[in-house]
Amino acid sequence: MVLFAPILDMVDSPEFFIEVIIGGLVAGVMYSLVALGFVLIFKASSVFNFSQGVLALFAALTLVGLMDGTVPILLIDSGFPLPAWAAIIVTGLVMVGLAFLIERIVLRPLVNQDPIILFMSTIGLAFVLEGFGDILWGSEVKALDVGIPTGNFLIGEIQLQVFDMWAAGIAAFMVLVLAVFFQKTRLGRALRAVADDHQAALSVGIPLRNIWIVVWAVAGFVALVAGIMWGSSSGVQFSLSLIALKALPVLILGGFTSVPGAIVGGLIIGVGEKVAEVYWGPMVNGAIENWFAYVLALVFLLFRPQGLFGDKIIERV
Repeated sequence: MVLFAPILDMVDSPEFFIEVIIGGLVAGVMYSLVALGFVLIFKASSVFNFSQGVLALFAALTLVGLMDGTVPILLIDSGFPLPAWAAIIVTGLVMVGLAFLIERIVLRPLVNQDPIILFMSTIGLAFVLEGFGDILWGSEVKALDVGIPTGNFLIGEIQLQVFDMWAAGIAAFMVLVLAVFFQKTRLGRALRAVADDHQAALSVGIPLRNIWIVVWAVAGFVALVAGIMWGSSSGVQFSLSLIALKALPVLILGGFTSVPGAIVGGLIIGVGEKVAEVYWGPMVNGAIENWFAYVLALVFLLFRPQGLFGDKIIERV
């Protein structure tokens, strides 16, 4: 009966339950932003990019440095801070340049190597970028304010955070832009063709190396949006790179090659961990939020390893 007591609490206080659900949905959207970067790169190049979380951290560090007018490495005030809109544009260009360097220095020499070698290279890339960001911008926690409104408001008896609503709206807009890009543009169709069959894409004249640069640049832009959201919410700190670990269960739930799966998986984990922490956490001294996603992912690996939207695994003998 103790296990069912939280259900009675949900029924007795529906307004608070709705607040918890909304908080979980917002957290899930934030997870989905990181997971999207994984999905984009994996679909186009079959590379599991472990450095996606560090890309979000590096983008946020660069953005804060430009807005503060900090000179990289010297960590002194240059006297030329950029407004938020200009800093975001410059940071976006930095992420595009970084994508070009990653393709040229890391991916191109490893073409046709085993997937595990490419995966290990992205782990190394994660540590290099994290250390490079530390050298350039310092390791202290930095506040990030790009002008997203804060505060709260009431709808009936339900209290909502203004920042959460903006974060959800920005993430939804990001997903919509990606959907239009992949479905309606020539470059997006080329990316989908590469994702479906590399050899067939080559046979019709689609240059894989150029596509890889584009997809890493898009993933870098997604990382920038994720870095802005997470940095504005909790400050720009090196623990942001750990959000990549929370994106892994999202991918397992949704499927490694599914953009809608990244969204749905993030929402399921976000809501699930918030509800579990608030209602069942007190029974086990809390901390359910830290491991709930991984337990749920383990269950999926046992019963549906391809995820909700992944292609069904068929073995022919």
